[in-house]
Amino acid sequence: MTDVLIAGSGPTGLTLACDLARRGLGVRVVEQRAEPHRESRGKGLQPGSLEVFAELGVAERMGAVGRTGLVLRKYFDGAPVRDTPTAGDGLIIGQWQVEQVLRDRLAELGVHVEHGSRLAAIRQDTAGVDAELTDGTVIRAAYLAGCDGGGSTTRKLLEIPFEGHTAQEEEMVLGDVRAPGLSREFWHQWFSSEEGGILLCPIPGTDVFQLQASPERDEEGRQLPPSLEGFQRLFDRHARMPGIRLADPTWLSSWRINVRMAARMREGRAFLAGDAAHVHPIAGGFGMNTGIQDAAALARTLAAALTGTAGPEVLDAYQAERLPVAAEVLADTTRRYERVVEAVRTPGRGTEAGAD
Repeated sequence: MTDVLIAGSGPTGLTLACDLARRGLGVRVVEQRAEPHRESRGKGLQPGSLEVFAELGVAERMGAVGRTGLVLRKYFDGAPVRDTPTAGDGLIIGQWQVEQVLRDRLAELGVHVEHGSRLAAIRQDTAGVDAELTDGTVIRAAYLAGCDGGGSTTRKLLEIPFEGHTAQEEEMVLGDVRAPGLSREFWHQWFSSEEGGILLCPIPGTDVFQLQASPERDEEGRQLPPSLEGFQRLFDRHARMPGIRLADPTWLSSWRINVRMAARMREGRAFLAGDAAHVHPIAGGFGMNTGIQDAAALARTLAAALTGTAGPEVLDAYQAERLPVAAEVLADTTRRYERVVEAVRTPGRGTEAGAD
């Protein structure tokens, strides 16, 4: 029987796995994807996350990959209006890069992600958890951690309500693209007299920019799915830099307002962490960082229970610590997102919007 089975190999699951493995505990990590992704997604580490990574012995590696002190350049109707340095105590880095560093560290600790594995059923008793995979394999573990994202299979199998609301229409299109000729010394944010805007942030160590923009609509007002051609039209409309041609999209996605929180983060010997437990607006970059903090707290809790340094009541400490934090993050990111939306929709206000 393994000590902890972790479902999901994003930043949350990998942080938890590294923290437990370095303490000498037995860990297995299952991931439904057939292989690692290379999508920028969350692109910034906050000081609290870097402190966690220092404990895991990977903070310097993250720093070598990422970048600090990137300047946010804001434009209005194509003209630069303000340069603002980003926080020097954070780190710009693509999510796939964070995951690569953590996977390498986990391998050093003797653990490898089991790709192409997905939960199908969960059964618990007083001594442990039986997790059945879709191929019929059953893994016996003392504890189970669901770190498998907003659509968490773990949460659904545990029948834990995911309370909140989801918008019907996408509010933003996202992607990773090349933009030859565009300066990589700036995080570019364009607003215009027309409603909407676009943002391109360089991902360090690559020639890729992460793009975020208001979605396109057709003649009848229906939203169009993200595409390279659509990204180019949005860029031309807002950035007004005719010499720049976007190219080589490696990630195309869309995002809608999704503000939800699990009714509880523990069900017996099974726990939820990261997006499996809470999802919220992307403003401020709190998603990846909150999940990393969840993982650190859950590692402390499970290690105390497994090593016998605390009684069974310690298992309640994780939810007591992290559920209020999740609630506050949801409220904070919603406020931030509303400010950004107001700036985008009100011509001239974009120059006053924060770098969210």
